Amino acid sequence: MPDLLYEKRDGIAILTFNRPEKRNAFSPELLVRLADAWVDFRDDDSLRVAILTGAGDIAFCAGGDLGRLIPLFTGARQPEDEWDQRLMDGLGSVMSTALLRPFELYKPIIAAVNGFALAGGSEILQSTDIRVASSTSSFGLSESQRGIVPGGGSMVRLPRQVPYCKAMEILLTGDRIPAEEAHRIGFVNEVVPPERVMPRALEFAERLVKNAPLALRAIKETVIRTSGLELEDAYRIEHELSGPVSRSKDAREGPRAFMEKREPVFTGE
Repeated sequence: MPDLLYEKRDGIAILTFNRPEKRNAFSPELLVRLADAWVDFRDDDSLRVAILTGAGDIAFCAGGDLGRLIPLFTGARQPEDEWDQRLMDGLGSVMSTALLRPFELYKPIIAAVNGFALAGGSEILQSTDIRVASSTSSFGLSESQRGIVPGGGSMVRLPRQVPYCKAMEILLTGDRIPAEEAHRIGFVNEVVPPERVMPRALEFAERLVKNAPLALRAIKETVIRTSGLELEDAYRIEHELSGPVSRSKDAREGPRAFMEKREPVFTGE
């Protein structure tokens, strides 16, 4: 079985970390396949939303595989197969695409967190837009306890997503936080029983698939590109991205469907 499963279903892409015996830790194969999947999801106009999850119910993702991935990075072992070689040949681009840091992907991504998400597992969560967590899940960035830093985006993204003091507590201590605390500080949207994680994520995805894809893309792109900018610059980008949406066929279809008391049929045009 591949280290990453990639499924397409009625406009929804489902990406599943598939190494439950290794707590879904990132292997070279998983990272390369993940980067390829994100590119395919971005470029496939039939796909409107993605769900990112992990196999099993113990771990969403434990971060980098200390036996396979980290020794490859440090030079402790040399490439042994095609996945090792592909990762090392395109290390910068593969890692930035896999972790969406930076990678221009403005379609919505929903996380279905079915267990603990640590180190790189918590880092990739910060690239998602809606997060559903199991009541048994926990989150943490333990890098500072290992003499390294969470350089997969957390030092930049986390303080923008949760209150500053909580972000610094998580980053500096490296300690885990439980699902309820993650929900309290706004790191996840909902906490549900383990058996409800994937069904709830699918409910969100099916809801978003009904909305206009051009509008969803413009909303996400505007939010990301204006983060931290002066208001004048932010409003300029908002205006730039709003215009084409307001002139689209979908913008005419939405009001027409409302007046005709029917569901709109959005085509992304």
